[in-house]
Amino acid sequence: MRGQVHPKQLVEKIGQMCPLRKLLCPLRKTQAAMPGYPQAFRDCLWITFALLVFIGCRPQEPVMHRQTRVMMGTFVEVVSPDPRAGDIAFKEIGRVENLLSKYKPDSEIAQLNKLGRLKVSPATWFILTKAKEFWYATDGAFDITVGPLMDIWGFTGKQFRIPSDGEITAARQSIGANKIIFHEANSVVELGIPGMKIDLGAVAKGYAVDCAVQALRAAGISSALINAGGQIYCLGVRSSTPWRVAIRDPRGKGTSKSVDMTDKAIATSGDYEQYFIVGGRRYAHIMDPKTGYPSESGVVAVTVIADDGLTADFLSTAIFVLGKTKGLALVKRFPGARVTIEGPHEPD
Repeated sequence: MRGQVHPKQLVEKIGQMCPLRKLLCPLRKTQAAMPGYPQAFRDCLWITFALLVFIGCRPQEPVMHRQTRVMMGTFVEVVSPDPRAGDIAFKEIGRVENLLSKYKPDSEIAQLNKLGRLKVSPATWFILTKAKEFWYATDGAFDITVGPLMDIWGFTGKQFRIPSDGEITAARQSIGANKIIFHEANSVVELGIPGMKIDLGAVAKGYAVDCAVQALRAAGISSALINAGGQIYCLGVRSSTPWRVAIRDPRGKGTSKSVDMTDKAIATSGDYEQYFIVGGRRYAHIMDPKTGYPSESGVVAVTVIADDGLTADFLSTAIFVLGKTKGLALVKRFPGARVTIEGPHEPD
């Protein structure tokens, strides 16, 4: 019949696809030594053995080593076929946390907030200068000096409250990343406004993940997934296929969709991460520096895929504040970046 393939032809095709095809040779002799058996039986035996050999040739899924620690105020998970990946990534993320966390009294950011002027390490210098560039790129919508606002709204100490208009006005006087002064000659950073406080919550995790990925590559590790509270980088592939990342449904308990990724970062900012509700109104932790209130752009969640974690982290926060129209215009300025914006708000 047209379109049929003879069993021997099928076996030959299977054999050509398998490095163990030489194992099929003894079967030919066995089949020839079975003249008393029906041809259909011998054909079935031939195909069954060939398929067993083919199945044995398939690459095996490597054992995935999964480790989780609490770092940077969230759960950090590392998944990799290389058992060294977890320790290497956690060590690097810990190093960055000790530099950038405002909650660690001895960190450079905590000391800078306390003293107003500090000689900093190359890593801290880098992320602060990048943050100032981001401020200009967003016309001030992205601002790492929102520390005073985070304080009065209770997000710093998790003691949520609605501040008075006077408190908001006073806090806004101490905000403006364009007022950060960089003294390149001696690597000194100076906060140009009294009461200014830096909060790197919008970019620190993305940057830390980037540093961890660099450390993994330096160690010769080519496959890993790092998830720092939703700031994710997919290094290489998982076995022979891309890593699959699920995106949370911002108003549900499940996921809204999933994406396949290789050597890319993904970050999501949403009003469901840290928030409180008063009088039926949701107040989320992402501040609009121009109003002094939690962002009211109408966006529920923003997911950005980019080449690195720092860019993905920054863009997801900035677009959340800017809103859909200005956010889509912003992302076009970053080649390779893709964005999904969910909104507007629905009643809580």
